Amino acid sequence: MNYEVIVVGGGHAGCEASLACARLNHSTLLITGNINNIADMPCNPSIGGPAKGIIVREIDALGGEMGNNIDHSSLQMKMLNTKKGPAVRALRAQGDKITYPKEMIKTLKNTPNLTILESLVEDLIIEKDQIKGVVLEDGRKINSQCVILTTGTYLKAMILVGSEKTASGPHGEKPSKFLSDNLKKLGFTIQRLKTGTPQRIARDSIDFSQTEIEPGDNIPYTFSFDHEPCYKVEDQVPCYLTYSNEKTHQIIMEHLNESSMYGGYVEGIGPRYCPSIEDKVVRFKDKERHQLFLEPESKYYDDIYLQGFSTSMPHYVQEMMVHSLKGLEHAVIKKYAYAIEYDAIDPTQLKQSLETKKISGLFTAGQINGTSGYEEAAGQGLIAGINAAMKLENRPPLILKRNEAYIGVLIDDLVTKGTKEPYRMLTSRAEYRLLLRHDNADLRLRDYGYQIGLINQNQKDKLDQKRKQIAEVMELLKNTKITPRQETNEYLKMINTAPLNDGLSLYQFLKRPEITIENIQHFVNLNYSKEVLEQVEIAIKYEGYIAKANKDAEKMLTLEKIKIPENINYDNIKNLAHEALQKLKDIRPTSIGQAARISGVNPSDIAILSVYLKKMEK
Repeated sequence: MNYEVIVVGGGHAGCEASLACARLNHSTLLITGNINNIADMPCNPSIGGPAKGIIVREIDALGGEMGNNIDHSSLQMKMLNTKKGPAVRALRAQGDKITYPKEMIKTLKNTPNLTILESLVEDLIIEKDQIKGVVLEDGRKINSQCVILTTGTYLKAMILVGSEKTASGPHGEKPSKFLSDNLKKLGFTIQRLKTGTPQRIARDSIDFSQTEIEPGDNIPYTFSFDHEPCYKVEDQVPCYLTYSNEKTHQIIMEHLNESSMYGGYVEGIGPRYCPSIEDKVVRFKDKERHQLFLEPESKYYDDIYLQGFSTSMPHYVQEMMVHSLKGLEHAVIKKYAYAIEYDAIDPTQLKQSLETKKISGLFTAGQINGTSGYEEAAGQGLIAGINAAMKLENRPPLILKRNEAYIGVLIDDLVTKGTKEPYRMLTSRAEYRLLLRHDNADLRLRDYGYQIGLINQNQKDKLDQKRKQIAEVMELLKNTKITPRQETNEYLKMINTAPLNDGLSLYQFLKRPEITIENIQHFVNLNYSKEVLEQVEIAIKYEGYIAKANKDAEKMLTLEKIKIPENINYDNIKNLAHEALQKLKDIRPTSIGQAARISGVNPSDIAILSVYLKKMEK
């Protein structure tokens, strides 16, 4: 068998990678250990949230599938941080654990150029540092020009509960036992990471009257730019909130040495920003309680996900812990919590295209690169799939800059700084987050999707029309003035804003903090979509901040334009600090901008490197 691209692993990264390649007309084989686990949600069945929700919008803007799929399979939608500025607003959906994978499998099976094979990959076929295919567990060989590894948590996976260790994937499936060892033989640095999941509780065993209800928003939303909301706000399923307490914390501390982590049974490093409950109790001793969310997993069964209560304690301790919670005194645990260890590669061994530096045509995406989260995985999978297709077509790779996308920040952080723990996307990681908003992902990225071939002409025309209408409204507001007439000032008094002494354009009037685009419509009829008016309001109100962010980004882009030759010999550069020399040799940045972001490379090292590059040009 011969394919242009083989994708190994059917998780969120694998789905996006295989769909991108197939939609770009390249014969693609998706190999997964269990077809029924494609697009599975082994942890929380939610998509989005702070920063992550913006990644999903970016995936959709580029022509990926995650946003469309969760729109058609959500139980509840909520816009987070609405009382804060637009830079941190993000959409979150509680997904249906049955519907989401079912819809994704349907999409994969109905996509031309895409074949699905149920098997495990145990080795790669390499000739002269070029990928040539894969070797299956039964010894069969399949040839291809590109391979994308999206193996999730399955590389030498080990489930941990207390002192017990079981070689297993998240649902008891066979782990991949040999692939990571074979990657090590090829010269890749492998690291051991850990993540975990909490208990699932029987719905009818919970006293919800003792908890706080968390309903969905009464405004319908979509992640995708291409369709209207697929649900009725009144049909959304609520979540609930409870808290850990002093008794919970006492149980945890009394049995701390029985947990896998504190009992010394864990090899891998866990996620700093999504810790287990025992880790929270130990690290934050001053906190009397921790938030815990009770979240439905599906409308087809009654399991409730206990978000925030991840643990690796023995089952009998978990029983005590859960029963100490308000509303869960008589809870029935249908599935116990566990930790899972797995192998991942050091992501500094990747190019910014997500192609490995060691093996041409070999790409990696998702948790194998050290990330956590469905959204981070999907974003990487889409970029890896696009760039595999670009390589086959002899076109330059798509490399998103830090001022263009959270996906760009994510990948740049991984390949430039690396990670020693599961990487989680946070708004604080993006220095240009005011530019990387939920509302403008299409304006930022849809042109790229169109140029690549994942966005069609109708979608592009819709984007162009949106841009045209934004410009029309901006021009109208600049050219429409209000004057200090009695009628006008009476209205301003009614809406609690200062009266006018002189004439003022509606553009300048909208800059007042208390004035909204709805107030503007008192003076002029704006018959435009909510999305267009939102863009106008944000652009005007945050004009100065956006201009500063763009100016700062331009400085960064100037450094990105100073390219570093691939064949540079860093040993020839005198006076570089020892750590900087080692990091530059290991990571081999492509530009001065990337070099400046490497941990351990100081401004003095950048100055020395810049002088050396100028001498090379002469």
